[in-house]
Amino acid sequence: VQLQAFGGGLVQAGDSLRLSCAASGRTFSTYGMGWFRQAPGKEREFVAAINWSGRITDYADSVNRRFTISRDNAKNTVYLQMNSLKPEDTAVYYCAADATGREIRAGYDYWGQGTLVTVSS
Repeated sequence: VQLQAFGGGLVQAGDSLRLSCAASGRTFSTYGMGWFRQAPGKEREFVAAINWSGRITDYADSVNRRFTISRDNAKNTVYLQMNSLKPEDTAVYYCAADATGREIRAGYDYWGQGTLVTVSS
């Protein structure tokens, strides 16, 4: 599966932004999907994950209750709605796919290119 993330940009603290990740292939609905981010000078970290059906989600503590992951299997797309953005959310955001269909925090099989989110104070 090939993944394409988009929707990043420059926003101010407190703003909202929605990232999208479009997947190729007819098996998207069987994959678990995740979002990760990497800030300058830091390691990549887990942000959110969703299982194949969309019924189970998982969030990093740092984004819980501010970010929402969702998916539309008919459109082969996973979303990350980001609200109440903070400067520390500034990072390159990546989407990833897991062939087992689970909402995991590591061990993804496929990765997309990143999209940059910059939050100014």
